[in-house]
Amino acid sequence: MDGVGSFGAGRAGSTIDPIAFAKQPQTILRVLSWIFSLVVFASIVNEGYVNMGSERLHCVFNKNADACNYGVFVGLVGLMACSFFFLLDYKFSSISSVKDRKKAIMLEIGFSGSWAFLYFVSFCFLANQWSRTTADELPLNQGADAARAAIAFSFFSILTWAGLTVRAVQKYLLGTDMTLFTTEHMDGGAPTQPYPSNSPVGATTETTETYQSPPFTENNAAPTYQVPIY
Repeated sequence: MDGVGSFGAGRAGSTIDPIAFAKQPQTILRVLSWIFSLVVFASIVNEGYVNMGSERLHCVFNKNADACNYGVFVGLVGLMACSFFFLLDYKFSSISSVKDRKKAIMLEIGFSGSWAFLYFVSFCFLANQWSRTTADELPLNQGADAARAAIAFSFFSILTWAGLTVRAVQKYLLGTDMTLFTTEHMDGGAPTQPYPSNSPVGATTETTETYQSPPFTENNAAPTYQVPIY
């Protein structure tokens, strides 16, 4: 997963591989969310309003303008947000500040979770209004395909935005694991320990150093003297 240890600060400045970036699950979900938001927005804007014998346009969802306006809003903002977060994902490895990385991930969690909920509301709202729409309100079945497409892709957007939320939460939890801070661990090697850790109580440690008495100290043992024999 991208961004391990202190939100991936150890990989700041690393070279970006476009192919590897495109194959990431987060990138795939982001592209799908962009496409689904585009379909919801374009379906309502292009064919979501019909003219029934007058110059005034009516929303195909039970003539409820709020339903069309809500669908356009969720789709348009979701479309722009996907573009923004896509660029943020691509430039994420060049952000060296841990605080900035954390803010970016928290922003993604908050927005993705909120938009998954708003698309759930959109799906329920549009489906409810479409079920109340009669055939007399849509002569020649005008706008029916666009209405079904907006409902269907609102449902698909719930799944993709929820998936993006899960991926962002996983990145956040992995970034807060400070045991993965070193670059050696990110590259697959064992984490190094620059300072000795405190040993638990009762544990025995081995040391290679031996104690030596300081020089120029008197020896407590008195030297022995032998009387010469003549």
